[in-house]
Amino acid sequence: MASRALAVIVLAAGMGTRMKSTLPKVMHPLAGRPMIRHLMDTVHSLSPDRVVVVVGPDMDSVGAAVAPVPTVVQTQRLGTGHAVAQARAALGDFDGDVIVLYGDTPLITAETLQRLLAERRGPRDPAVVVLGFKPDKASEYGRLVVGAEGLKAIVEYRDATREQRENPLCNSGVMALDGRRMWSLIDRIDPTTNSKGEYYLTDAVALARADGCCCSFVEGEQIELLGVNSRGEQAIAEAVIQAKLRDAAMEGGATLIDPASVWFSWDTKIGQDVVIWPHVVFGPGVTIGNRVEIRGFCHFEGCSIADGATLGPYARLRPGAKIGASAHIGNFVEIKAATVETGAKVNHLTYIGDARVGAGANVGAGTITCNYDGFSKSFTDIGAGAFIGSNSALVAPVKIGDGAIVGAGSVVTREVAPGALAVARGVQADIPGWADNFRDQQRAKKG
Repeated sequence: MASRALAVIVLAAGMGTRMKSTLPKVMHPLAGRPMIRHLMDTVHSLSPDRVVVVVGPDMDSVGAAVAPVPTVVQTQRLGTGHAVAQARAALGDFDGDVIVLYGDTPLITAETLQRLLAERRGPRDPAVVVLGFKPDKASEYGRLVVGAEGLKAIVEYRDATREQRENPLCNSGVMALDGRRMWSLIDRIDPTTNSKGEYYLTDAVALARADGCCCSFVEGEQIELLGVNSRGEQAIAEAVIQAKLRDAAMEGGATLIDPASVWFSWDTKIGQDVVIWPHVVFGPGVTIGNRVEIRGFCHFEGCSIADGATLGPYARLRPGAKIGASAHIGNFVEIKAATVETGAKVNHLTYIGDARVGAGANVGAGTITCNYDGFSKSFTDIGAGAFIGSNSALVAPVKIGDGAIVGAGSVVTREVAPGALAVARGVQADIPGWADNFRDQQRAKKG
């Protein structure tokens, strides 16, 4: 059969009561973004002519997540067939092929959907093609009843005979339908034929068969068809995605010392010859250049790291952090909305926020840029080649000139000229014998 136009209907109106959350089920994150966004990327890879997402009432966040794809609202949750029917007005006179997917099934691949579509467009011209799978353990999924002529029926588990329950081929719910015949099938689904009084999309198979149409199936992988309905299933899906991201990082030329302990975001970008030690977490928006070493227990998000930099252990990069080439960010250092330029060193116990650390500068242990006064953020500019002594507080807005030195323990509140030494600490005063007298007094009190 010649290639035809394609539409995709994504059902995402489920309340997700088992998640025990006020957040719509499909908005729960996997690898740092809502699970429905993973599915929508797969949908768009098929280059469909039309896409419609069916949501429930008060699910504006889902609409925002799938935009600019249009959404329609299923005000009453009366089953999958009813949900599909809500997309009718949005699809209008569309008569191509229609794939029905579920927003809580984020792991399905484009390759599997292409096989489903190829079967729908095959020489037998099936009115309905169902995606089936074989779970590892016996379950209460509906069963696909198949014969030489293809898919004969879908039988719900509670209605199945013992023999049918022994059939390992189960229904995933994913379907491809012929748009020319779909609405006739949907219109005839009868909610009185099941105990729940719902419009089951699965009834489309029996209706199509009664019309004398062929129906068929394609078998997919169990893990691709995991429906995320609970926190436990969310964790399983997260593990699957993380395994893929780790493999992709290593295939791209990164070394992961302990892959299972490294967690990526969906958009993490990693160069070649990067070494990542155990227990590193990448939040969204991280880009890493080549030959970077990231030591253990670091946490990064919304940041960029240039070639040859070394970070950690226990470094934290917050949004807006930009680490230059060959820079060193050491243990227990936090960088936020700041640029650390080429070759600069911030090696210990330091907070750099809303700042620039110039090329080749050295920031000593315990230094803090005091960037917030309780109302607004101010900027600290540390010049190239400057040296900031340990335990210094740089009170923004302030500028440290190129090559300047700030003495250890200083509180700097005004500009330091290039090449100058700034020392801003109280004058030391020694009182002979005071410590001995103090101890004698304390001992006397204890008697």
